[in-house]
Amino acid sequence: MMARPAYSLMPWLDVLAIAAWGLLLLEYWLTGKLYLLIHPNYTWLTVVTGVALLLLATWRAIGILKQPDNFVSQASSHLALLPRGWGSTLLLAMAILGLLITPRAFASQTAIQRGVADAPTLTRVKPQAFRGSANSEDKSIIDWVRTLTVYPEPDAYTGQKAKVQGFVIHPTNMPDQYLLISRFVITCCAADVYPVSLPVKLQESRNAYKPDTWLEVEGQMITETLAGKRQLAIAATSIQPIPEPKNPYDY
Repeated sequence: MMARPAYSLMPWLDVLAIAAWGLLLLEYWLTGKLYLLIHPNYTWLTVVTGVALLLLATWRAIGILKQPDNFVSQASSHLALLPRGWGSTLLLAMAILGLLITPRAFASQTAIQRGVADAPTLTRVKPQAFRGSANSEDKSIIDWVRTLTVYPEPDAYTGQKAKVQGFVIHPTNMPDQYLLISRFVITCCAADVYPVSLPVKLQESRNAYKPDTWLEVEGQMITETLAGKRQLAIAATSIQPIPEPKNPYDY
């Protein structure tokens, strides 16, 4: 009797790879890790994809059990440059790594690399119509930046109260009495996030607040000349440490 080819288990490798990616997508959704990777608008698509992959894996498993000989002769990889089976092996390995490694939100070093310290209010956000706010303390960092995009004169906001949340950046081009309170904005996925920030004037050295620490800053808006530019800043009256939010990005 002719021995079954050594690669007869390859169809099951396909099933494992497909199922592992379905489980990975659903696990990220259920644990909240998905917030670190994509915009919430695309959560439903990720969930549907995860369910579809699990259904596909189940369908293939049933097919292998019913007609194993039909699947033995099929190639498990369509990557011509890889030996048969390597494609599914790599996909399975990547899914397993995704299940074992917890994604992390971007931090201050990434924000500095993407230019937040050079132009704290320069962003790619879409301008919104300028409207006065009945309660300026309800504005987030991105709300303030959007307002400045429409009407950039900082003196227009002097004296308004502010209450924002974000992580700490120590800008090298500002005096020791200032830090940046920052958030990342996500438009599609983690690959396109970009930072927005506001300068905060402290009553002590910024060394009291470590980079990447999450803070809630309350104070009043003032106009300061920083890095050779007139900028809107928060004169802090209260600074409280807070835990990193489940969803650290803004929209």
